[in-house]
Amino acid sequence: MRYIIVGTGAVGGAIGGRLAEAGHEVVLVARGTQYAALRDGGLSLTTPEGTRTHRLPVVDGPAGLRLESHDVLVLAVKTQDATDALDAWSAAPVEGGGTAGERLPLICAQNGVESERLALRRFRRVYGCCVYLPASFVEPGRVVAAGAPLTGILHLGRYPSGTDDTVRAVAADWEKARLEAPVVPDVMRWKYAKLLSNLANAIEAATGVLDSPEGRALFGRARAEGRAVLRAAGIEATGSEEQEAARGGRIRFDPFDGSERRGGSSWQSLTRGTGTIEADYLNGEIALLGRLHGVPTPVNDVLRRTANTFARERRPAGSMTVAELTALADAES
Repeated sequence: MRYIIVGTGAVGGAIGGRLAEAGHEVVLVARGTQYAALRDGGLSLTTPEGTRTHRLPVVDGPAGLRLESHDVLVLAVKTQDATDALDAWSAAPVEGGGTAGERLPLICAQNGVESERLALRRFRRVYGCCVYLPASFVEPGRVVAAGAPLTGILHLGRYPSGTDDTVRAVAADWEKARLEAPVVPDVMRWKYAKLLSNLANAIEAATGVLDSPEGRALFGRARAEGRAVLRAAGIEATGSEEQEAARGGRIRFDPFDGSERRGGSSWQSLTRGTGTIEADYLNGEIALLGRLHGVPTPVNDVLRRTANTFARERRPAGSMTVAELTALADAES
């Protein structure tokens, strides 16, 4: 199989680089300065083993690539960018006839739970991927993946449920690339559990790395709202014991170069000054479910709005205090 990484940021770069190291054929897809950096200088992937530069084929869209029947698309853009990417790639022709949406498998390697629904409108064969992979991308062309001894643990399964030979073959490839890839029939349970943990992203984006009791308390309030709306909606998320059994002791997140820990994906979006952030599909997903099922979500409402304001105004990541953000949440409650 050839892997087309649609969105070569932190997650896409780590997956693509590791697959290339394991001998798999990989094509990177990027835009703007990231496309130029990858085209001109290659993908620099730093892991605990060191830094390697991967000179891989790079395109900025489907027009630059001839798709083949053995291709697998890995969607790794942020959810706010998913619709444009899905529209472009689903309509791309595949050698032998038909389009990518009709013939090729697409794996949604993203936070949140919305991209699979967006993809299924355009692709017949959609797979969910619960991303548990510590990586950062704040400089064009350079991705740092700190996980050890595994780079990531990525639960895979068909969407909305089930497994098949394709996802098992993908998992076999990924597990040769320091990416543990359990195949599960209920991948969205894992993604909803990850959604609950990603409710901290907006706090971290606004106030910095989540390492204070006050910050953790605010996250606890956001997560309690999330659990309440999932119960009201009848949505099951993987529990903490099951997650620990699957991941415990298999991966460490400690920085390997002595540097301070950087923030997660939303913090990185602000640091790169992209002007967009994924809060509408993280805290906003909880707010949406709350409105659908009559459950108040004041903390997540505030976190969503605050993160969007930071992105829109290009405010520096971490430039608000936890006390200020908590006060906003208290006022909303």
